[in-house]
Amino acid sequence: MGFLSEHKINSRWPASNPDILQLYSFPTPNGVKVSIALEEIGLPYEAHTVKLNETTTTEFLALNPNNKIPAIIDPNGPDGKALALWESGAILIYLAEKSGQLLPADPLQRAEVLQWLMFQMGGVGPMLGQYGYFSVFAGSEIEDPRPRQRYQDEGRRLLAVLEKHLAGREYLVGNTYSIADISIWPWIRAAKVFYKADEALGFSSLPNVMGWWERCMARPASERGLTIPSREG
Repeated sequence: MGFLSEHKINSRWPASNPDILQLYSFPTPNGVKVSIALEEIGLPYEAHTVKLNETTTTEFLALNPNNKIPAIIDPNGPDGKALALWESGAILIYLAEKSGQLLPADPLQRAEVLQWLMFQMGGVGPMLGQYGYFSVFAGSEIEDPRPRQRYQDEGRRLLAVLEKHLAGREYLVGNTYSIADISIWPWIRAAKVFYKADEALGFSSLPNVMGWWERCMARPASERGLTIPSREG
């Protein structure tokens, strides 16, 4: 029996084609990073909808003990060995290296792409996510305005960094679409579309960020990735 067929996650989310990469995810800003990358790369894969209330099941925890989407199993990993991997940033790097796409070969540009990827992982994602929690979701019921204001201010600061960097640039690094762009722009979309944060985060004063976001959104493969996997499963 193969790695995937023996893995506990396969009992809840069975693979139709166990010979290709398996994605376990949900279309959140973090989740769609991986589906966007897979669509851009053109690597065959099978997507499984893992709803957010299913990430604490024993089957999913067997794949990701941190109980967060996304996660993957690649039956054709390094040296032909199966690989189970979680954390969206780590998955993006792995897919880029596996495919030779979305990550420059030039060492200087590669380092810069990874820098902006970490900027998202440590800054944009957590800060905008917390802003969304305290402005739209359960945290909005908290009367104390300080948490929301803290994340709004930090979100504005991070967006100002992006705005300055994107002046005269088509994409974040070397004018070539990369995992740096893929990691960040779904969070801009979430803030604008789902958090309705145009005024709070000052999007009208960020023409470089908005133009870059629109270019990323206009890519057919990236647009497809936004709806994978289905929310309904």
